[in-house]
Amino acid sequence: MESPYLDCIEACRKCIADCQYCLLQMSGMESKNDCPLCCILCIESCSAALQFLMAASPYAKDYCNLCAKVCQWCAEQCAQHDHKHCEDCANSCVKCMEECQKVVMTLSNEI
Repeated sequence: MESPYLDCIEACRKCIADCQYCLLQMSGMESKNDCPLCCILCIESCSAALQFLMAASPYAKDYCNLCAKVCQWCAEQCAQHDHKHCEDCANSCVKCMEECQKVVMTLSNEI
C-alpha cells in the first residue's frame, strides 16, 4: 500500500487494538473516570480516521483532527490507572494523537 500517511494508519491500527484490549480487560472492573468509555469512542474515532486516510479522502484532515482529540482524552483517562493494559492503551493513544496531528499539519499546509 502506498500512502504518505502510513505511520498514522499504523498508529490508528495499533491504537484500535490496544483500546479493544483495554476495554476487554476493564470489563467488570470499577473505574472512577471515563475509562473504558473513552476506549469505545477512541476505537470509533480511530476506525473512522483510518478509513478516511486509506481512501485519501478530502475529509481525512477533519477526521484526524477529531481522532487526535479523542486519543488525547483517552490517554489522559487510561494513564490514571495502574494497569498494564491501561498504560499500553495510553501510550498507543499518545502515539496515534501525534501521528494524527502530523497529518493535520501536513494537510493544512497543502492549501
